[in-house]
Amino acid sequence: MLRCCDGSYYVGHTDNIEKRMFEHKTGVFEGYTARKSPVKLVFVQSFNLREQAFIAERKIKGWARLKKEALIKKDWNEISKLAKKKF
Repeated sequence: MLRCCDGSYYVGHTDNIEKRMFEHKTGVFEGYTARKSPVKLVFVQSFNLREQAFIAERKIKGWARLKKEALIKKDWNEISKLAKKKF
């Protein structure tokens, strides 16, 4: 997960974090982060299968900002509370 210069969050997955961060920071691809640079890496999670990473990405993208921030802090109690809350 990246924090963009405007405070928003970008969630994605990759097989090569160093390469992908370079691409985000240099604007290699047009898209969300190209317009929101500079970006900072704030959360990383590893998976054995790409499919697992994709599923986690889709789930986290749907989360409210507060829940993403709890994930960044690894505050599992807060994530649990927010999971039960309706936004």
